[in-house]
Amino acid sequence: MKRRSFLLACGSSALAASGSSRLRIGQIGTEHAHAAGKMTAMRSLTELWEVGGVTGPKGYDGVKSMTVEELLAVPDLKAVAVETTIEASCEMARRCIEAGKHVHLDKPGALKHDEFKTMRLEAEKRGLTVQMGYMLRYNPAFELLFQAVREGWLGEITEIDAAMGKLADPRTRQQIGALEGGGLFELGGHIIDATMTILGKPAAVMAFSTPVGTDGVQDNQMAVLKYAKATAVIRCNHTDPFGGPRRRFNVTGTEGTFEIVPLESGKVNLSITKARGAYNKGAQSFQLDVPKDRYAAEFVDLAKIVRGEKKLAWDAAHDIAVHETVLRAAGVWK
Repeated sequence: MKRRSFLLACGSSALAASGSSRLRIGQIGTEHAHAAGKMTAMRSLTELWEVGGVTGPKGYDGVKSMTVEELLAVPDLKAVAVETTIEASCEMARRCIEAGKHVHLDKPGALKHDEFKTMRLEAEKRGLTVQMGYMLRYNPAFELLFQAVREGWLGEITEIDAAMGKLADPRTRQQIGALEGGGLFELGGHIIDATMTILGKPAAVMAFSTPVGTDGVQDNQMAVLKYAKATAVIRCNHTDPFGGPRRRFNVTGTEGTFEIVPLESGKVNLSITKARGAYNKGAQSFQLDVPKDRYAAEFVDLAKIVRGEKKLAWDAAHDIAVHETVLRAAGVWK
């Protein structure tokens, strides 16, 4: 896996897709926390997508409910968004791939790494796309960050400090408590994916878990990703009452620092030792426009990919490395 290849591919914003004919897409599952939002995003992009149906325990008004077999048999179905439980997600993605469909797969994608790796390589072998549901990839602040790193604004990257936490309600605690990797395995992939888009696969991963609650849930975790000349600290705290506002991503290099806080706000603190692009030497803070729908850009990009206008910027090697690193960071894989 080459770090620069990902950075080069991440530079352009996915704001529109060309072509006049709509593509047909479906959704398998309604159990994932992002399921309803993904359906809303697909249905809102009426010039790009026609939703052919949904499977799962909950339906959506105006969308035909059907079995998995019926959905995969829908004429001219091009892609499927897999929004099942984590336990079922990889198997459903595999079924879609075997049926010749492109896949949008929500995180983390699988419980077991071998299963995820086999599925992801099979898709690439068949020329099909698996777009992981890491929405930060398409956030304008992260797009600018990837550009800044690609163009050397920050010099050589020496550290990344990132946190993504929240105050988990009892239902969420039950859900993450059932996972061997706890809260970081379920949520931390977003910031690990962004870290690896910048730095690639780490040479080593050290995992720490210091639970706060008394129910045995891994609710307060940290991981250190070690690189030749950089370290990345990843935090995931599910006992933080101000977790949302404190979510952050900070990248420091030999020539500057780029901080995004809160994580999806579009608020950037940039400090650079020389003028770069439209930005002055020194410290500055600014607000980027962020779309109201955090998921729409994913499906705009997916439409371009399905039409053959581009390739996904994150290939199988990247996704496989991220999945492995998430497992290591969560303490599942030593």
